[in-house]
Amino acid sequence: MQNLEQLFVEQLQDIYDAETQLLEALPKMAQAATSQKLKTLFEDHIKKTEKQKQRLEAVFKELDEKPKTKTCQAMKGLLKEAEEILKQQKDSESSVLDAALIGASQKVEHYEIATYGTLRTWAQQLGYSNAAIKLEDTLNEEYEADKGLTLCAERVINPRAAEE
Repeated sequence: MQNLEQLFVEQLQDIYDAETQLLEALPKMAQAATSQKLKTLFEDHIKKTEKQKQRLEAVFKELDEKPKTKTCQAMKGLLKEAEEILKQQKDSESSVLDAALIGASQKVEHYEIATYGTLRTWAQQLGYSNAAIKLEDTLNEEYEADKGLTLCAERVINPRAAEE
């Protein structure tokens, strides 16, 4: 990378791939969840992730770049962990599975929060104010998703899992 703008574009490609990977994984996680509340959180996040991808496409357009992906190894690893949970708990219908899915999901959310926070800051530094606003909107949605998972875990899933 020669400059911050090139780094910014490369990391946009990385998170664009991450969102694409996540859109493939979330339906599996929703299907595996035993709690209706958790299923709903995953299903809602699918819709938000689709919008987030569209926002990224708008940012690419603003930069006169075509939306393309650069394999996000971090998301690939995080989703591999989630898939391993699903394999281990394949026939389980317990709150322990849901607790594990929440843990895996929060790892993903925290990665996204770190990435979108960085991208927003770089966009501001580079003078891409519209892009910064779009990235801030997504960042806020990721914070909301993490908060929803935390509340679901604390109020519903973890107490049930502790009783099993």
